[in-house]
Amino acid sequence: MSITSSGQEKNTLRTASAPAASIGSDRPELQQMIEEIVDSGVTGITLRVRDERGEWVGSAGVAELGGTAKPPVDGHVRIGSNTKTFTATLVLQLVAEGKIALDTPAVGYLPEFALDECVTVRMLLQHTSGVFNFTGEVYDDGTIVHGVPVPFGTTAEEWVDNRFRTYRPQELVELALSRPARFEPGTGWSYSNTNYVLARLLIEKVTGNSLVEEMQRRILAPLGLAGTVVPDDSSEIPEPHAHSYYRYEDDGEQQTIDVTRYNPSWVCTGGDMISTTEDLSTFIAALNRGELLPSELLDEMRTPHPTGIPNMDYGLGVFVVTTAHGRTLISHNGSNVAAAALMYSTPDGGKTLTAALNYVDDADMSIAKSFRNAQQRLVDEVFGGGHTEPAQPTD
Repeated sequence: MSITSSGQEKNTLRTASAPAASIGSDRPELQQMIEEIVDSGVTGITLRVRDERGEWVGSAGVAELGGTAKPPVDGHVRIGSNTKTFTATLVLQLVAEGKIALDTPAVGYLPEFALDECVTVRMLLQHTSGVFNFTGEVYDDGTIVHGVPVPFGTTAEEWVDNRFRTYRPQELVELALSRPARFEPGTGWSYSNTNYVLARLLIEKVTGNSLVEEMQRRILAPLGLAGTVVPDDSSEIPEPHAHSYYRYEDDGEQQTIDVTRYNPSWVCTGGDMISTTEDLSTFIAALNRGELLPSELLDEMRTPHPTGIPNMDYGLGVFVVTTAHGRTLISHNGSNVAAAALMYSTPDGGKTLTAALNYVDDADMSIAKSFRNAQQRLVDEVFGGGHTEPAQPTD
């Protein structure tokens, strides 16, 4: 069943100015909760809630190890797989213009790659293509097949040594296509960053412009998302921002290094964008209010496809989350190296929760339990009856 929107004007940008944020004082329960999340192992967190009571934003923990300053409430964060929602929206805008057809084989647009002719554009956005994930696959029997060096798993030190290396999108796709597909196209669901690198190349092919140009023209500028960046291969992150750290073993000694700066091209359009909690809230609310897509394509985007993850199905670039009390939320969270961003909205865009977390990461992802618990506590408190366990896939 699709989630329909009501009273929408097609392709009309009408984002209202958000009310002034209230920091901490009038919703002490939210401030207490994020302080308790920090006590569970997260270095710092910023939370932003927009609902019928207005807007609240607060932060807890520290922006930098050894410091005392809290994370900035207007800070930038690497948003990981939230990038996919932006990219899927852009593809669907091109569908609305007749430049792309959802059920056309992707190889027709990208003949330079040896894609299975049964893989459609819809399958890329829905993660039903079966294409190997270039950041690595974990199979049902526990077998792990690595792709590019990533900070999670046995290649951790290699990632540290090469964290400023540039990978080109074509290189990542070719690596993925050199590995066996996970399943026949359309016969399963498996989260693959490769799907969204292909979506990026598709956008660039049909528009003749870079992803950066199209994202700016179609989404970022119209919504006034001045804090959102498509970094491509730049290692920089705009100020202000909290810091991210990575812990690993080197010659038998444990090292903890600042990894706030690194080249994000290793995850490319699967999870490289930078944003703020304010911009993420504006974006997900505008999307769900029908300000970026015609109603029929918004319905397509939010039509849930089974994933095998309890209470979480996938549409086209968004998770459709069902809470324990039967409420529906539209979401896409994402984590990258020692940073994460949460993005939740009611289907009408009237209530949003966005958050940025920074922490000390490691190859064993030892922060994962704290991250899952933080997700669930935040959704429970803001939407009531939330249930987001297990966590959404990470980059």
